[in-house]
Amino acid sequence: MSLKLTAESFLNGVKQSGLTDPDSLDVLIKSLRSEGIDILNSTSLADALITKGWITPWQSEKLLQGKFKGFLLGRYKLLNLLGKGEMSSIYLAEHTRMKRRCAIKVLPANKVRDTSYLGRFQREAQAVASLDHPNIVRAYDVDTEKEGGVEIHFLVMEYVEGKDIEKLLNAKGQFTLIEAADYIRQAADGLSHAHEKGLIHRDIKPGNLLVDTKGTVKLLDLGLARFFRDTETESLTIKHDEKVLGTADYLAPEQAVDSHAVDERADIYSLGCTFYFALTGHPPFTDGTLVQRLLAHQTKAPPPIRKQRTDVPEGLAAIIDKMMMKRKDDRYQSAADVSAAIGKWLVEHGGDLWRKSHPGQVAHFAGMEAIHPATSPNAIPAPPPPLPSTQLPRQRPLPE
Repeated sequence: MSLKLTAESFLNGVKQSGLTDPDSLDVLIKSLRSEGIDILNSTSLADALITKGWITPWQSEKLLQGKFKGFLLGRYKLLNLLGKGEMSSIYLAEHTRMKRRCAIKVLPANKVRDTSYLGRFQREAQAVASLDHPNIVRAYDVDTEKEGGVEIHFLVMEYVEGKDIEKLLNAKGQFTLIEAADYIRQAADGLSHAHEKGLIHRDIKPGNLLVDTKGTVKLLDLGLARFFRDTETESLTIKHDEKVLGTADYLAPEQAVDSHAVDERADIYSLGCTFYFALTGHPPFTDGTLVQRLLAHQTKAPPPIRKQRTDVPEGLAAIIDKMMMKRKDDRYQSAADVSAAIGKWLVEHGGDLWRKSHPGQVAHFAGMEAIHPATSPNAIPAPPPPLPSTQLPRQRPLPE
């Protein structure tokens, strides 16, 4: 059992932490004393500092445990621990000068000794930082800080206040058809932008689709997910560790065999599996061990989604089925095609509320339908009808 920290030791720790200016802290303590705050009780003192906005609850917890270091990482002040896995930790942070909040992901300690690994990570992070799309979590910076003689390498990202698809679904119980379809459409838009820039995500799953407080979907870890795993070289069918569960249940057949020889169609398969999850609450294959589920992705058709959720219409089920075809040549060939198929379905079935809140999408997909009317997600677009000979001036036919 740890001893309770005295108020004096707590205050000294706050000063050592670099979280506040020591002189300003002394002035604050005098003010707290005049307000009747028990400054001789470390817990009461910590609560007062939280109330005044000088420290965060997470910082207070660490300080009361006698941990006074590790709150600053380069130009960033760590405010809270957002998540911690076996390979990496992610923090809510704030730029000390700009006061901009961000998320910081720390690279695995066992990888930073590999200079080639760091070089690849920095090059790919620079490529991701060049992306600018509302459906992609922005990467702002890659930096290094030394602490106790140990180099800490970290990625600075846009902070998204919200929940990922998995947590949001758990909280809501079920998405409506319109909600699920619109989330996946937005994710497809983000993927389309990344694919145009030559970046493949490789780890599309519910946990990497964040939904902010306005309902905007943001893709997380684009192109960088493999750098935060224990291995990036071995096939998942070789290293069949249950720790990769979240990834393997959404993995394209070809990606499980050779994770390097994939293109954008692997992301489309994974997004289809994520769509399946968003509508049913589980991935397509749930039975058996990890290896058995990986093999199922390669050899078995997913259980029909309309048997898992009876209100899914045929048109929407057909879109999901095409996204999850075993042969990549049989899938949609681009994320833009996925977005177009879902967008057309939403325009037709989204209802007045969706159409009013997405006027640009309605105009875009209505225009596409006027040019290329189609009866199903798999239909071949028909050529535009000829204009009447009496209509002048005669326009040049649109390219197909």
